[in-house]
Amino acid sequence: MSDLARRSINLPGFAHANPIPTGSRIGPFLASGALTGRDPETREMPASLEEQCANVFGHVRALLAAVGGSCDDILKLTVHLAEPREREALNREWLAMFPDPAGRPARQVLAARLEGGALIHCDLLAVLPSSGA
Repeated sequence: MSDLARRSINLPGFAHANPIPTGSRIGPFLASGALTGRDPETREMPASLEEQCANVFGHVRALLAAVGGSCDDILKLTVHLAEPREREALNREWLAMFPDPAGRPARQVLAARLEGGALIHCDLLAVLPSSGA
């Protein structure tokens, strides 16, 4: 398999209902599918936005760790919120992950109709430092 061959990335405790991976990588580029707030251990969807946000950002960290990357490699995060004006929990997790205002990735928040009790989804685009891993 060449460095430019597409590779599916799957996470233990995180799976989609449809036949898609958690993420996909080609060379240094990593794109995720929808990362939800589902608890990775119980597979339940917590009721609160705070818990779902914490889980989403945990999935972000786990996905990057699975490919040998870090949150510093994220170029853009797109966040889908059921209530887009309710950003306190999102911003709390965002600031914990990206405390330096000079080194934050781009972020876009979109209003969304989400299913299954989800209040937040996010997807990311990252550029990893090397194509191996």
